[in-house]
Amino acid sequence: MTIATAIEQKVRDALQPALLQLDNESHMHAGPRTDSHLKLVVVAEQFNGLSKVKRHQHLYQLLQPELQGPVHALALHLYTPEEWESAAVPNSPLCSNGK
Repeated sequence: MTIATAIEQKVRDALQPALLQLDNESHMHAGPRTDSHLKLVVVAEQFNGLSKVKRHQHLYQLLQPELQGPVHALALHLYTPEEWESAAVPNSPLCSNGK
């Protein structure tokens, strides 16, 4: 199972999201082109009533094994369905060396 598949499965099982998008952005960063830089967009009812910090903490706890191992960076964009209606997911920056 790939790291992306594992992350997607864990998030789907835990949150039953209305939308889940996981992008591998490793090609935008210096160093080996591995599955180490990821961008995760999740829209889920379970985020209702939770602050942005609590949402992030929930995902960090859920994905702790992946974050301690193969994943170097994980950009989280977490929305309620209502927030998603007017959301604009930001583009991730390129690596500081321009690669």
